[in-house]
Amino acid sequence: MADKGKILTDKGKIPVNQVRKWDILDKRIVKGVDEIAKILLKNRGIKTEKEKKEFFYPVEPSKITLKSLGVKNAEVKKAIERIKRAGKSGEHVVIYGDYDADGVCSTAILWEALHASGLNVLPHIPDRFEEGYGINPGSVESLKKKDRELGLIITVDNGIVAYDGIKKANGLGIDTIVIDHHQLGESLPDAFSIIHTNKVCGAALSWFFSKEVARAFRIPLSDFKMGDGLELAAIGTISDQLPLLGPNRSLAKFGLTELNKTKRPGLLALFSEAGIEKGDIGPYEVGFIISPRINSVGRLGDGIDSLRLLCTGKKDKALELADQIGETNMERQKIVDEVVTHAFRQAQNTHIESIIVVADKSYHEGVIGLAASRLVEEFYRPAIVFSQKGNKSKASARSISGFNIIEAIRGTGLILEGGGHPMAAGFSIETAKIDDFRIKINELSKDNLTEDILARKLKVDLEIGFEQITQELMTNIKMFEPTGLSNPAPIFVTKGIEVVTVKTVGRNARHLKLKLKNNEHLFDSIFFGGGEIYSDLSPSTKADIVYSITENVWNGNKSLQLKIKDIKVS
Repeated sequence: MADKGKILTDKGKIPVNQVRKWDILDKRIVKGVDEIAKILLKNRGIKTEKEKKEFFYPVEPSKITLKSLGVKNAEVKKAIERIKRAGKSGEHVVIYGDYDADGVCSTAILWEALHASGLNVLPHIPDRFEEGYGINPGSVESLKKKDRELGLIITVDNGIVAYDGIKKANGLGIDTIVIDHHQLGESLPDAFSIIHTNKVCGAALSWFFSKEVARAFRIPLSDFKMGDGLELAAIGTISDQLPLLGPNRSLAKFGLTELNKTKRPGLLALFSEAGIEKGDIGPYEVGFIISPRINSVGRLGDGIDSLRLLCTGKKDKALELADQIGETNMERQKIVDEVVTHAFRQAQNTHIESIIVVADKSYHEGVIGLAASRLVEEFYRPAIVFSQKGNKSKASARSISGFNIIEAIRGTGLILEGGGHPMAAGFSIETAKIDDFRIKINELSKDNLTEDILARKLKVDLEIGFEQITQELMTNIKMFEPTGLSNPAPIFVTKGIEVVTVKTVGRNARHLKLKLKNNEHLFDSIFFGGGEIYSDLSPSTKADIVYSITENVWNGNKSLQLKIKDIKVS
């Protein structure tokens, strides 16, 4: 693919959107579908018969225990007993969530479970701009002022490093139960009980804990008027980009089934607004259509509206909220484009080492994470974007495979507060120290960010010929769904194909539609974002291609189609 520009590094200039190295994971040439399936499994680290069985026939999530996820039984018992005590005494309870899709889904799941248990419970989604991420002293004090009967706060999708917020709660006579999946800090907060694992997302952990609540209060499923929240756990799992293996595969697979038959008015209204239909919703629809809409409200305004959408039982209210959220999402897209354009220009004009660090007063705090993701996508190196506001600036970071970004950020010793995962983080810092931070994090990371890690790779499962692309192979590929992180859609390479026809499609001719031939077999193909190489292709052009295989349905007829990932002209 053609270069779009260059970016300065300590190693000189590198091309933006550089041609990716094709990393073919298994170089054997095989014929049968069974042989192909074995290689696909091996490439995903699935080797034993037990692992294969668990992969193709995941256990129902209801059979997965908190203990199997590494959660201590003693902590679960303490939490349940404390919740029971709140129920008996009529004590007021707040579920303290987060404003992203995982946090909103976490809050909805546990709020519905505790509400069905008869507790006096309210949800709280913090304001990104006034309160920031996670439970903090100011928010705790404000909640107590509003409700003098508040005696218990349960955090979901946050809290594991909220030392000051939990200390403040203790001082006000409020107990806290922490339910979180984020990376542990140097010590644990002084909470009444801590339910923690990093094996599943916040919504999933909230769902598993809600099962314990239901058992303790003997709540029948019929009392959960809109289902028990498994579909919300699936949204959280996919939107938080958890590896879709083991328990996460179970949650995604069974949760997507529930999502495709949901009766929640809010989700149905959201599907309608987004132009998607039940029965056709998979990881792509969740990750790129549903989650961004849920996230958009918390990015630009008050995330409580996304929670209201998920929990409302009224169709009219759901339609109203879905329309508002759709408009907010469109506004979010425009703001992201503006920030990204400026950040790209700043990155290209700045001499950097291995980590991109950009900052500006104009950057909207609610979209800096999206801007960081776009920088990573464009330049393929970790990126950190600061929104400068007075003496204190907030940042969002995104990483690449093989580099722990939160570890590097904490290693600078310059952040005021923050947390995250190896691949993503959010934190704050004194504005005056941003330049020091930029220098220090690059110094600390220089040895870890090797040329191999910084090389943009396209992982390919194996090489096949077009004669091997059959409906039987497609049936096998479908068994790998749902696909995602650690279980990507199977990717193949075929060499020496011939272009039969090629034309540009889409707005600004951004995509390519092709008919390709190999060994006398013809397939229609689509190459999203491939329009820039249109001039390099013409009928009879010979090339090597990397692609996935999809099923195209048109007027009730099914046909196999290739989804091109990359093309190298011979």
